[in-house]
Amino acid sequence: MRARLAIQVADIQVELREVVLKNKPAELLAASSKGTVPVLVLPDGQVVDESRDIMLWALEQNDPQNWLQNSSQANQLIGANDVEFKPSLDGYKYAERYPESAELYRQQAEVFLQRLEYGLAQNAYLLSDHISLADMAIFPFVRQFAHVDRAWFDQADYPHLQNWLSGFLQADNFLRVMEKYPPWQPGAPIQHFP
Repeated sequence: MRARLAIQVADIQVELREVVLKNKPAELLAASSKGTVPVLVLPDGQVVDESRDIMLWALEQNDPQNWLQNSSQANQLIGANDVEFKPSLDGYKYAERYPESAELYRQQAEVFLQRLEYGLAQNAYLLSDHISLADMAIFPFVRQFAHVDRAWFDQADYPHLQNWLSGFLQADNFLRVMEKYPPWQPGAPIQHFP
């Protein structure tokens, strides 16, 4: 989702191949042995297979909304999201796969959420009163967290975070990114995004 958000705001058209990870096409595995999405294959054959790197690539081409402002701070916060919050989120989302309880993972994840709440009490967005790369790289994960137990999240003491998330969930660019595409099949007509 975050890679698509950056590609969309950068207004770079890419060929889209929607895949079902339970049935990974050979072409995906040939492009990236990791077998995860997203994968961006550039015209020169270079492969970018981390969503954060795809975001940076797209915004380095065109950053009309100035998301790359405060890039040092943004990179630190995104790093904390990816290294600290994401593992706890995975444990919370998929508690049946992990040995600990969902509540324990939720409590671990809340350390990062409290950091975000504090920042949002100071500014409209994570780093300032302007949307940055940090906001767009992190909100999809907060969205996932909120949807694990929406009733709990909605009553939790995170009023600024809830407001921030709600604003993104109602934005046109998010709704466009969330549109469903049919899974790609070899020989199928080419789909483009955006």
